[in-house]
Amino acid sequence: MLTLHMEEVLMAEPQREQRTTRRFALRLPLTVKFPQGEQKEAQTRDVSARGISFFVDSTISEGSPIEFTLTLPPEITLTESIRVHCTGKVVRVEPQSPGRVGIAAVIERYEFLADQ
Repeated sequence: MLTLHMEEVLMAEPQREQRTTRRFALRLPLTVKFPQGEQKEAQTRDVSARGISFFVDSTISEGSPIEFTLTLPPEITLTESIRVHCTGKVVRVEPQSPGRVGIAAVIERYEFLADQ
């Protein structure tokens, strides 16, 4: 059993929020390209201007480079669907259930892709 004394609680440093941009809880399909060249389909958990969180069935190490492409639907763009290719770095890996891993990545670069 864990026992905390009030002075320990009051002296604890509050955790600083590291996010500087608003996150949007969006469930969007994306294609993830891992450093070894393997590609997997995934689904976003949330997206912001500087980062992304998604679920996938493969793991990757924190600090690894990563590429992904997602499609922003007309409900978001208020026009037609827009595909966005991003590169970044994995900042957090969270095992969920067997065969499912939560990945958080910072977006370092992005480009809008032309229609195919």
